[in-house]
Amino acid sequence: MIKPVFFGVKWTTLLLVASLGLSGCSLFGDDDELQVDTNSGEQQMYRQAQRYIDTSNFDLAISALMQLESRYPFGKYAEQAQLELIYAHHGAYQNEAAIEAADRFIRLHPQHPSVDYAFYMKGVAAYDLNKNFLASLIPSDDSKRDVTGVREAFSEFSQLLNRYPNSRYAQDARARMVYIRNMLARHEIHVANYYFKRGAYMAALKRGQNVVENMQETTAVADGLAVMAQAYTLLDMSSLASDVVRVLCLNYPQHPNLDDECTFEGGYDLDGLERSWLNQASFGLLDPPKAPQFDYRPGFES
Repeated sequence: MIKPVFFGVKWTTLLLVASLGLSGCSLFGDDDELQVDTNSGEQQMYRQAQRYIDTSNFDLAISALMQLESRYPFGKYAEQAQLELIYAHHGAYQNEAAIEAADRFIRLHPQHPSVDYAFYMKGVAAYDLNKNFLASLIPSDDSKRDVTGVREAFSEFSQLLNRYPNSRYAQDARARMVYIRNMLARHEIHVANYYFKRGAYMAALKRGQNVVENMQETTAVADGLAVMAQAYTLLDMSSLASDVVRVLCLNYPQHPNLDDECTFEGGYDLDGLERSWLNQASFGLLDPPKAPQFDYRPGFES
């Protein structure tokens, strides 16, 4: 997350920060202890909000910034406060509020010199939409979570690059988009693995095809081919399976599902597949057979 600083001071840039290390809880007590001297003027209120942000007291910062905007809606700090509010909401893991604040700023100030920051933060907040404080402490595979917000983040970063290709945030947005594309491709593989478990081989095949055809240059293409090979095998389409295996062997000979002679070993074939009557009666929901699980990542092979 990138924090905006104004009035000639350089912007502090932290590229590709996954999440904050501190919560939005105040170090000084509850929100009702927020003391803003409304007689000190707009500048003092803004500086006080900045102190809360600098110490990661984002809940207090939000209250202070909202008071500032309410009291001085047309003041010299009003626009800066609206931008800082986007940052503060994201810092407090209030990502929906951060997106709303960014949308509001874009709507009110479409020609503002820092409007690209609002577009950028929409993408950052959308990516973190389903995250909370605990997510920053417990490592997890993002490709296994709901990717609705992630797709929206990709769209927001794309919009930023289309509108402001020379933005100071363009380089970071591009890097995030590469990461997101890889994550979305990996998500497709996880879904294909789930469909194998359900016995839905055609659905698994379509997920693999989507990765291979539409997500080239991602780290999941090798697994996309493996998914297709396994699905074709289970669908009794041996000729198509052989074609895909040849492509896999040519491009990814180190894939763990290929042996030294480039023979594909996906987990099981039609002859070795035994599905119980309960599994068949429940359309794959209950008592599933052990299914292949493809999770090869270049550079991580054992």
